[in-house]
Amino acid sequence: MEPMKSVISEPSHSGTKENSFEPPIWHSMEVEEVLRSQGVSLDSGLTDSDVGARQKSYGKNVIAEGKRIGSVRIFLRQFSDFMIWVLIGAAILSEFMGEHRDTAVILSIVLLNGFLGFIQEFRSEHSVEALKKLSVLKATVTRDHCLENIPATELVPGDIVWFEAGQRIPADLRVISTARLTINESLLTGESSSIAKAIEVVPSETLLPERNNMAYAGTIVTYGRGRGVVVATGMRTRLGEIAALLREGGEPRTPLQIRLMRFGRLLSIGILLLSAVIFLIGVLHGEPPAIMFLTAVSLAVAAIPEALPAVVNVSLALGAMKLVGVNVLVRRLHAVETLGSITFICTDKTGTLTQNRMQADQVYAGGEFFGGLMGEVDGFPDDWLWNNLFKGLALSNDSALDSSGTVQGDPTETALYEIARKFGFDKKQLERQFPRVSEVPFSSERSLMTTLHQDMNGYTCFTKGSSEKVLANCILEATPFGSVVIRLDRINAAVHKMGESGYRVIALAFREFPDSQSPPTTGIEDGLTFLGLIGLQDPPRPEVKMALELCQSAGIHVVMVTGDHPDTALSIAGQLGILKGEDQFLTGKELSQLPMHVYEERVRKVRVYARVSPEQKVKIVQALQNLGEFVAMTGDGVNDAPALRKSNIGIAMGKGGTDVAREASHMILLDDNFASIVAAVREGRRVYDNIRKFVKYVLTCNLGEIVALLLASLSGLPIPLLPIHILWVNLVTDALPGVALSLEPGEPGIMERPPYPPAENLLSRGIWQHIVVMGFLIGGLTILGQAWAYHAGYAEWRTLTFTILTFSQMGHILCIRKSQDPLFGRFFFQNGWLLLAVLTTVLLQLAIVYWPPLNPIFETSPLTGKELGVACSIPLIIILVEETEKFLVRRGVLVRK
Repeated sequence: MEPMKSVISEPSHSGTKENSFEPPIWHSMEVEEVLRSQGVSLDSGLTDSDVGARQKSYGKNVIAEGKRIGSVRIFLRQFSDFMIWVLIGAAILSEFMGEHRDTAVILSIVLLNGFLGFIQEFRSEHSVEALKKLSVLKATVTRDHCLENIPATELVPGDIVWFEAGQRIPADLRVISTARLTINESLLTGESSSIAKAIEVVPSETLLPERNNMAYAGTIVTYGRGRGVVVATGMRTRLGEIAALLREGGEPRTPLQIRLMRFGRLLSIGILLLSAVIFLIGVLHGEPPAIMFLTAVSLAVAAIPEALPAVVNVSLALGAMKLVGVNVLVRRLHAVETLGSITFICTDKTGTLTQNRMQADQVYAGGEFFGGLMGEVDGFPDDWLWNNLFKGLALSNDSALDSSGTVQGDPTETALYEIARKFGFDKKQLERQFPRVSEVPFSSERSLMTTLHQDMNGYTCFTKGSSEKVLANCILEATPFGSVVIRLDRINAAVHKMGESGYRVIALAFREFPDSQSPPTTGIEDGLTFLGLIGLQDPPRPEVKMALELCQSAGIHVVMVTGDHPDTALSIAGQLGILKGEDQFLTGKELSQLPMHVYEERVRKVRVYARVSPEQKVKIVQALQNLGEFVAMTGDGVNDAPALRKSNIGIAMGKGGTDVAREASHMILLDDNFASIVAAVREGRRVYDNIRKFVKYVLTCNLGEIVALLLASLSGLPIPLLPIHILWVNLVTDALPGVALSLEPGEPGIMERPPYPPAENLLSRGIWQHIVVMGFLIGGLTILGQAWAYHAGYAEWRTLTFTILTFSQMGHILCIRKSQDPLFGRFFFQNGWLLLAVLTTVLLQLAIVYWPPLNPIFETSPLTGKELGVACSIPLIIILVEETEKFLVRRGVLVRK
C-alpha cells in the first residue's frame, strides 16, 4: 500500500497573516473519501510497511520544542541594557585614568546587577518546570487487523485510532464512528461546553468550534467513545500550528527598558556635552589641557548614576518576591514594572473571567422564569411540577459522585446533577426508588436522551435534549396544578430570550405509563409532557467584577477576547460591565475582513471579541501596540499562547492553565484568580513610582556634585571633593538609601489614576525641573559651606564640604519619598527601612570623619562642634525648600508638568 502523498497539506508557518492558518478540508469530506485518500482500510488499518514509510515522510507525532534558553544566555542578557553599557564605559575610563579602585567597584556593581536578574529568571524557569505534570500518552490503533496500544508519538497519518471518555486526543482526527461522543475543546476554541461529535460532512467554510466531525490533538473526550482516522500529526496539527506561531518574532521591550534606554542616551549626551564645556572653560582660564581632560573625565564618571541599574533590579526582585505572596510568579523580572504601565488588558473568557464549568442558572417552568438557582433556595416552589422537574434532572443523567464527593461526567450533565442535588434530589436514593430499566442514548443526530424508570404505578420516562427536538415530541405542558395543552409560542419565546442572554438551553419532558406490566419498547419519546427549560452557562468568577472595576478606575481598558459564541460573550461581558455605552463588539469573521489600517482606527473602542482564532488574537495585540499601547494578555489555553508571547506582558494561569500558555507567559497566576492581577498592577505601579523617585534622587545628588565642582573651579576655590569622596557619595549615599527607597509603600490613590503614557520618559511630570533646581541648590549650598570654611581658615574645610553634601542628600531623600504628603505627616514611619538606611548612612559618615583608622583612607579629619553644626544646619534649607514645593502642589498653586 502506497503512503499518501499530496493529501495532507504541508504546514504554513509564514507569519501571523490572516491566511497563515489555511483551514484543512477533512471536515467537508465523506468518511469513505477520507479513508480512500489516506489509503487505509477501516477494518485492517495500516500495515507495518505503511507505518514505516509514513514515519519517514512525516516524522514523529510530537510538537517540536523551541530552543531552550541556557543558563549562560540568561546571564548574558542581563547586560543588554544601555545603562549597563554606560557603566562599562565608565569603568574603562576609570581604568584609563589609573583609578583602579573605581574600576573594580563599578564592575562589581555591573556583575551584582547581572546576578540579581539571573537568579530571579533562573529560579522562575525551574518553578515553571515544577508546575508540569508529565505523562506518556498512549493511543489504541488498528494495524494489520489487530488492536495495538502504542505510544502516541508513533502515530502516522492514516492510523485508525480508538478513544473513549477521559482520554486525550493524540493527533488531529477525522471522526469516523461515534457512540454518544462529546469532546471538550476549550483549550483550542475557548468554549467551555463539550461538543457532541458526529460523522456527517460539514461545509468547508465551517469555523473550527463548529466542525463536529473533527477531533483535535490535545482536546479531551468527556463522554462516550469513538474512532477516527489520523489526518495530521506533530507540527501539522492545529496544536502544532499554534506552537509555530509562538516561535515567530521576539519579545517586545518592556516600558522600563525603553525608558531607561532613552534616559541612558540622553544622560550620556548630556554628560559628554557638560564634560566638553568644563574642559573648554578650564583651558580658556589657562589650566593645562592634560589636567582639564582628567578633570572632565572625573566629572563624567561622577555624573553617571552607578547604582541605578542595581537599584532597579533590586526593586524589581523585591517586587517579584512580594508578588509571590499574592500568588503571582514572575518569570521575567521586568514584567513587575510592566504591569504598572499597561494600558490594555486583553483577557480570555473561559477559565479566566469565568469558572470554566457549566452551571444551571435559570429555569423556565409553568410559564415563569426562575434565576439564581445556585444561590439561596428559600421560598422556591415545592409542587408537583418542580418535583418532577428535579427528579427528571437527577434520574435522566449519567453523571456520578466519585469517592471524593466530586461530580464526574459530561459538563452539561454534571451541571444538571448538581442543581438537582442542591434542591434535595439525590440521584442514588432516587435510583433505588425508580430504577432505570432502559434508555435511548444521546446522539448528535437526535440531540435527545431518554431514560425509562420503573415506579409503583408502572413506568415513567424522562427525555432531555435540545429545545427544538424535545418540543417537537410534546403535546402537553406541566403546571403546578396539572397538565395543560402545550403553549409552544410562549415556550419558544422563552427559548429565544434565554439564548439571547447567553444561556445554553436544555429542555426536559416526561411521560407516564401507568398500569404497565412490562417496560414499553416503542413510542416512549412520543406524546411527552413538557416540564421546563434549563439555562446553562459558564458563570463568572465571583471576584472578577470588582477586579475589573478597579482596573477601569486605574485607567486600564479591559477587553474580552474569546473563541466562544457571540451571545455567550456578550452575556458575560454584560454581567461583568465590560461592554458599556459606545463600546464596540466584533466577531472573528468581521475582524478577518478588516485591513490592519482600517482596524487600527476602531481597535481602541472594541471591548468584546467572539469567535476569534489564535492568529486574530495576535492581530488584536499587534494593532494596539502599533498605536503605542502597552498590552497585557491573560489566558490559560493553548489558543492564548501566541498572543501571550506577543503581548508586552503575558499572564498565564498556574493551576488550570496549559504548559504551553505558561511557557509563553511573562508571569503566572498561581491561584488562577483574575483578581490577583489587581494586586500585581498595584505592585507594578509602586515599583515604577519608586524607580522614578530613585532617578529623581540620584540625578539631583549627582548634579549637586557636578555643580559643586564647577562652581569651585569658576570661583577659584580648591577642588572640593576628592575621587574617594565622589566614589563614597555615588555608592554609599546613593545605593543604601536607594535600595531602601524601593521598599516605600505605594502612594495614596495609586489605583485611581491612569497609567503613565507609553511615550512618557522617566523625567516627566516635573522631575527634570526638580532635579535642576534642587541639584543647583545642593551644589550651591555645598560650595557656600566650603567658601565659608576655607576663607575662615578652617583646616577641615574639605571634610566639612564632603559632610554637607552627604547630609544634604539624606534630607533630600526623606522629602521625596512621598510626592505630596508632608515629611512629618502620617507616613513618616511607614518605611522603617528607609529611616534605618538614612540613620546608617549618617553614622557611617560620622565614622569616616571621627574614627581615626578611617581618616587616612578617606583623607578626612575630625570636625569641630561648630563645623558639625553647620554641616547639619545647611541641609535643613533643602528640607524647607522641598516641603514648600509639596505644600504649593497640595494647594494647587504649583502644577507639575
